[in-house]
Amino acid sequence: ALAVKETRPIRIALVASGKFGLTQFIQRDVEALIQRGQAVRLFLLLNRPGLYNPLPEWDIEEASRVKALFSLVLLMFRRPALTVRLMNHARRFGVFRDLAIAAQFTRQMGDLDVLFAYFGDHKLFVAYYCKQITGLPLAVTIRAYELYRNPNPRMFVEALTKCDRVLTITEYNRDQLASRFAVPEAKIEIVRQIIDLDHYREAQKIKLLAVGFFAEKKGYDVLLRALKRIDRDDVELWIAGEWNPSILSLDVRRLVEEMGLEDRVALFGAQRGAALRTLYRECDIFCLPSRTDSLGDKEGFPNVIAEAMAFGKPVVSTRHAGIPEAIKEILVDENDVDGLARALTAAIDSPPLRQRLGKRNRERAELMFSPENNNRLVEALNRTCLL
Repeated sequence: ALAVKETRPIRIALVASGKFGLTQFIQRDVEALIQRGQAVRLFLLLNRPGLYNPLPEWDIEEASRVKALFSLVLLMFRRPALTVRLMNHARRFGVFRDLAIAAQFTRQMGDLDVLFAYFGDHKLFVAYYCKQITGLPLAVTIRAYELYRNPNPRMFVEALTKCDRVLTITEYNRDQLASRFAVPEAKIEIVRQIIDLDHYREAQKIKLLAVGFFAEKKGYDVLLRALKRIDRDDVELWIAGEWNPSILSLDVRRLVEEMGLEDRVALFGAQRGAALRTLYRECDIFCLPSRTDSLGDKEGFPNVIAEAMAFGKPVVSTRHAGIPEAIKEILVDENDVDGLARALTAAIDSPPLRQRLGKRNRERAELMFSPENNNRLVEALNRTCLL
């Protein structure tokens, strides 16, 4: 048998920023590196919340003005000649803050193997000074904007000269780096972004849709528990709604996470107009398990059920308030998780049932919710004026 040479993980100092959270591709790259057994310590210039955020278990050092200035003073005390040279350089290029952050970061880099700057802007400039202080090899990944709208073009060119490896995502970028910035082609490698090909692929799904504020009386928690009970990969739930401070609400996002349903629930936020109509049009089943909330509040008749009916969609709901006046089937009792799971499964498994209910719902919508109702409103107001 051939002997397999074992190598220890690469210990990576990844310099990035989370101005509005991380970008999706940075989060993907960090997750992939860790999953492949590499050791990543994330050095963040900013760490603000956003759509994609560092995971709680990640090893992170955040830039701090106080820590950075203290670290620069400490560096001056320990290595005065180097510090004076770097300070003069930073003043000349207008990146003194980046030097101070590098002084802070390098105090946490003694056990690392390589510097990796994500983007060729201030992240690269910080990593440039980290290399001057630590002597670690430096790699940078260049994506796009740094080539055209760099915040400090002079420092970008200077930093590129000290990079041991310049990674980029397209052949076009490689040619730009070589022709415009004189980066030796031997230093440049194309490393394209990664996609989770298991998640991003065509799949046949039954799409359930719920629309409305995250009010307790809408029964979102009942719907999520029913979805959990169904436990099928070919079923996903779309939710178009948001928390409203003026009503008794549920934290639907937290419930989705606690139930482990992130891969089967798509939260679209509050929607209107063409976006909302698209969700109605593309869903297979509309579901709103309304119920009386803990303060005794009830629905009148949910407008979203009328809209789903108008789109010719089958509706699964509850025997609550005025809902049975329009929906005759499929209805379950309020708060009945098992009954809701069975009702949804019946609709999921029977395209003919969905088609029949959808056709009937469209007919009832034309009968019950026609714009002609506005004429009745005008007539009622006229009669009121005559009192």
